[in-house]
Amino acid sequence: MVKIRLTRGGAKKRPFYHIIVTDSRSSRDGRNIERLGFYNPIAAGNEKRVELNVERAQYWIGTGAQMTDKVADLYKQAQKAAAAQAPA
Repeated sequence: MVKIRLTRGGAKKRPFYHIIVTDSRSSRDGRNIERLGFYNPIAAGNEKRVELNVERAQYWIGTGAQMTDKVADLYKQAQKAAAAQAPA
């Protein structure tokens, strides 16, 4: 099964996560199919906390990919941010 999940990067005590599409059998930091965005849990100031390519995420969900709980929350945040930036 294909999953949309986080893979960890960054330094010790300074986590940084990439949101990726991968086979559920691969390891957390192993091979991935596509990188959709990132999540920076310790973002401060003008740094972006979440950036996600919503169109590509919708494509993968349409093909049957399952999101983890955390990625589903980040997906909702990204959709709200995209809606707020869209012209009225």
